Amino acid sequence: MRVLCITPQNVKHETAMFIGLKQKGIDMHVITCRKNEPDYSELQAAGIPVHIITLRSRLDRDGIEQIRNIIITHNIEIVHAFNNKTVSNALRASKGLSVKFIAYRGIVGNVSFLNPGSWMTYLNPRVNRIICVADAIRIYLLKLRFLWMKIPTHKLVTIHKGHNMAWYQKPPHNLAEFNIPKNAFVVGCTTNYRPRKGIEILIAALQHLPAAHNIHLLLIGNMDNSGLLKQIEASPYRTHIHLTGYRSNAPEIIAACDACILPSIKREGLPKTIIEGMAYGVPPIVTDSGGSPELVENGISGIVIPPKSAKAIAESILYLYQNTEKRTQMGAAAKQRICDAFDVKQTIDKTFRLYQELITTD
Repeated sequence: MRVLCITPQNVKHETAMFIGLKQKGIDMHVITCRKNEPDYSELQAAGIPVHIITLRSRLDRDGIEQIRNIIITHNIEIVHAFNNKTVSNALRASKGLSVKFIAYRGIVGNVSFLNPGSWMTYLNPRVNRIICVADAIRIYLLKLRFLWMKIPTHKLVTIHKGHNMAWYQKPPHNLAEFNIPKNAFVVGCTTNYRPRKGIEILIAALQHLPAAHNIHLLLIGNMDNSGLLKQIEASPYRTHIHLTGYRSNAPEIIAACDACILPSIKREGLPKTIIEGMAYGVPPIVTDSGGSPELVENGISGIVIPPKSAKAIAESILYLYQNTEKRTQMGAAAKQRICDAFDVKQTIDKTFRLYQELITTD
């Protein structure tokens, strides 16, 4: 099989998948819109040709021509694209060519039969399969309806994004850098600010905790939102809230926390930041949003709560704060769950079988 994967940026889990597919005998080619090291060099060392093509819009004329030339030159049989921009450009580039097409979808929502942009991507009839990173996404797409139109069931496949425990062996970061007291109970939240991430609700949850608590909140990522920053400044627990800004070592920072949380209110995919915390044995708290409950077994490998509930967040934090033994058990179970159910080898095997199915049956 000859496969062309088109990704906005070559990142660790995709790099591992591409190399694993190459080792299974697939003639892999990769287009990336951004050259990331060391992943770029790892792909080249594995014998996978990597092409850098900058796609400036959903219909980039130069990019489309370059993609089409690669498809033709290398006699590509399957095109596998990883976000809106790569899907729309690759669909246009492959028009009229005898290739199978796979689109990856990593988030719930924003696809509609009434949206012209959706017809340029996931609703395009030339898309043979949509790989959903979580069952929640597959179910959302299955439920889409307009008049007689719907996405055929056979087009939708769930393949969870796999990880490798070897990626999470660096020692936990020293949280003293962020002026957190040595004996504090630290709840870490790794995300860049977006309204749907529910950070305002997380800040409000601190007021539902006992007044004399020693619980600190560590926000890892870009929190540059004026409304959020005003809320933090006005909080009576301002000294218990710490912002790191964007950090390339976010996994090692979350590894030093006592719990991790993602308070999303809607449209969550399969959150990588929660996977990172679980891989380090940090018990997670997640909302029942998107694919988060597929990661966390409630009461076993973490806690699942309703979205938009500051009280539920506070109760979950307090439970982990007060129950050291249960917190340790959940952390161990969380780590084992990533080992057992979200290993990158499973992602490689399932993707390989999907490629075989497309070539032999469609």
